[in-house]
Amino acid sequence: MKKFGLLLAGGIAAFILLSTIGPMVGLAISLVLLYFIFRQFLKTKSLGGKIGWGIIGFIVLMASIHNLPAIIGLAAAYVLFLVYKKWNGSKFDKRKEEDPFMNFEKQWNEIKHY
Repeated sequence: MKKFGLLLAGGIAAFILLSTIGPMVGLAISLVLLYFIFRQFLKTKSLGGKIGWGIIGFIVLMASIHNLPAIIGLAAAYVLFLVYKKWNGSKFDKRKEEDPFMNFEKQWNEIKHY
């Protein structure tokens, strides 16, 4: 039953992630543009240039706000990661036990306490 719940949550998260790919790409592009516009705004010395870069930055900022549903897609990607981690949870735990350095540290701490 636990695997079914994980499969259901993973399926829903994957569907949401795929449906928000467009806004995620749009948000990434608009944030990169906003970063470069901000850098040009800081470099510009003239008042007219600053006003121009400010107007362009405001327009790109509005485009970024328009793509805010991409945050839901990021949350869905995180949920999908958590489902994957829970599904393969035993593999992650075995790696910790098989690591010889972790075993050495644990034994060293036991010896120090005596």
